[in-house]
Amino acid sequence: MDGARGDLHHIRPWRRIERRRSRTIRVGKLDVGGDAPISVQSMTNTLTADAEATIAQVRALEEAGADIVRVSCPDEESTAAFAKIARAAKVPLVADIHFHYKRAIEAAIAGAACLRINPGNIGNAQRVKEVVQAAKDHGCAIRIGVNAGSLEQHLLEKYGEPCPEAMVESALFHAALLEENDFREYKISVKASDVFLTVAAYQQLAEATDAPLHLGVTEAGALRTGTVKSSIALGSLLWAGIGDTVRVSLAADPVEEVKVGHDLLKSLGLRQRGVTIIACPSCARQGFNVIATVEELERRLAHIAEPITLSIIGCVVNGPGEALMTDLGFTGGGKGAGMMYVAGMADHKVENADMIEHIVGLVETRAREMREMG
Repeated sequence: MDGARGDLHHIRPWRRIERRRSRTIRVGKLDVGGDAPISVQSMTNTLTADAEATIAQVRALEEAGADIVRVSCPDEESTAAFAKIARAAKVPLVADIHFHYKRAIEAAIAGAACLRINPGNIGNAQRVKEVVQAAKDHGCAIRIGVNAGSLEQHLLEKYGEPCPEAMVESALFHAALLEENDFREYKISVKASDVFLTVAAYQQLAEATDAPLHLGVTEAGALRTGTVKSSIALGSLLWAGIGDTVRVSLAADPVEEVKVGHDLLKSLGLRQRGVTIIACPSCARQGFNVIATVEELERRLAHIAEPITLSIIGCVVNGPGEALMTDLGFTGGGKGAGMMYVAGMADHKVENADMIEHIVGLVETRAREMREMG
């Protein structure tokens, strides 16, 4: 569900992002590209051959809001387990294929909604043709996944090093191979671990094709540093209207990738999912412990999928103004109590000691009402 009372982007043209017009493809039951919402992806890091462990992680990602989940298929044991995993999944699964093109064919048969192939290591045109035929036969999309770290040798020799031109040339060459085989259900990524290289490659690619683009910074790093790096690169591209699906690659729990992905889109007004908490950094004026309160509320409200805005402000300097823009708000006051705002209006006072339980109850009620209204 997208949109909330506190989301006023529709009356603020200076906050509106005009998305690049791409064609739409189908990944399972999900549209990617065109006017479809920008989807959020992650990838399992369990051994795919361990179907139960992988299914458990897919479910955790689904609960966190993942629209698509990618699963690595490095061997026959993995593609054998993929069929069971695909049957259990509620979201489309992408089979991640490197080196062995036969794994792509096996994954298509096993129920993959999309096949990710890497031009740098998938093999020759005949192998690509066989993968395309399997995709056609089983209703799979394909992602052409170019990585700066695994470009074809002839491109490295031509350009001397990984660069935007080399990455885009690789992507377009393999897109042409798919087109020659009468296949257009594909999306493209041109990822690098370098922010500048990533952004430049996507900017060039966006001008050269109408295919949907999968955004990501590959091997971005640990939770904090990888989030910062991905936010710079993906934020720049999304702000420019480029991107149809995103994956934030973190050396962390994959669930964190989904959270960061949604937060990126929420920050740009491109999607709204779950509770958005607007909070002050706190100072000597605070009427309650803002930081501890926000941490607890984030934990207690993580299960809410409905788009609800909540302001938690320590004092009356900015509190009433922020509350005006959110569905619910709490502003610290004096004598151990603060003011609760509903739909932007001061509504009732709440004791600090009761604040968290009270706010959780109001948010859950609001979410239930939104579900009932459809």
